[in-house]
Amino acid sequence: MSNAAPRPLDGITVVSLEHAIAAPFCTRQLADMGARVIKIERPGSGDFARGYDERVRGLSSHFVWTNRSKESLTLDLKRDAARGIMQRLLEQADVLVQNLAPGAAARLGLSFEALHEKHPRLIVCDISGYGVGGPYQDKKAYDLLIQSESGFLSVTGTAEEPVKAGCSIADISAGMYAYSAILNALLLRQKTGAGSRIDVSMLESMVEWMGFPMYYAFEGAAPPVRAGAAHASIYPYGPFPVGDGGTIMLGLQNEREWRVFCAQVLRQAELAEDPRFLGNSLRTANREALRALIVEAFSGLTVQQVTDRLEDAQIANARVNDMAGVWAHPQLRARERWSEVGSPAGVIPALLPPASSNAFAPRMDPVPAVGQNTDQVLASLGYAPEEVAQFHAQEVV
Repeated sequence: MSNAAPRPLDGITVVSLEHAIAAPFCTRQLADMGARVIKIERPGSGDFARGYDERVRGLSSHFVWTNRSKESLTLDLKRDAARGIMQRLLEQADVLVQNLAPGAAARLGLSFEALHEKHPRLIVCDISGYGVGGPYQDKKAYDLLIQSESGFLSVTGTAEEPVKAGCSIADISAGMYAYSAILNALLLRQKTGAGSRIDVSMLESMVEWMGFPMYYAFEGAAPPVRAGAAHASIYPYGPFPVGDGGTIMLGLQNEREWRVFCAQVLRQAELAEDPRFLGNSLRTANREALRALIVEAFSGLTVQQVTDRLEDAQIANARVNDMAGVWAHPQLRARERWSEVGSPAGVIPALLPPASSNAFAPRMDPVPAVGQNTDQVLASLGYAPEEVAQFHAQEVV
């Protein structure tokens, strides 16, 4: 495969009024596939996610993750001259993505309705916490708040305390649906010749992911219990301590696996016929008694010994990796999933996009500094050097 092979979104230009995670994660994936992504940032400070932390050689971990392969253009959209620049950008753009505060894009004249007549092929993707319309339309939304509103926290954690996900899953879910919806809109435009509006809400994205617990609690039935890292309704399925101080994660899916687990892993074949554990529902109801038996069986073994037994029995299992373990994961290394990208702090490692193709290589270009590409973008729009200098002097860019 040649790096020069065409990518699916080569020739597509995306303009993004983005901050935090949902929209940047969406547009970074568009950039991975070859799109030119022009990221509009506040002059001086830029995307506020740049200041979340300094964990990547002084750069923000969130920002490095979601902003490679983009061009950074600083623009103060409250100034008339900046709005003129924005209009020139949109004349060349295929997609406009925004996740500003509710109503902010419309106030700037950047709603689909305001733009469609002048730019009929433009696709406009609006990402918000709760979507347009309804009583929550103007409510502020952050990842943790949407995890709460969507019911995710009610089924995640321990019996005593709900626990949020350790990464920004509400932002990620909205970013993923925005990404796939934009690809759909580009395909639709090939058929109709017209752009369309995409309305993605973080709440609806997360509620879609809550389908299992919602149907499990159908018509007022009891919802899944919070079971820590264990499965709420399948047992044994989750983490178990091992004699060397480690932890093994395992999962059983059916009665055949349960019998094999008893005979080959626990080496207590008779346990498969124990009336307390006949069927998943009974094992789940009597999970504390079963857990004690499993912990006792593992107490004289190492993680490797338990893993070997589980592998020999073809029982699904995993190690409980920390972040250092993931960086060093042998499967990622063996499959050559790590690449490198440039950044204002130098070259840093970056994971290749998960869906690899034999037809093209993903784009893996640098993470930009604030406003790094401002002058080049303005020149590409036809502004003369003296005009660009004046924009800088007037703090338009």
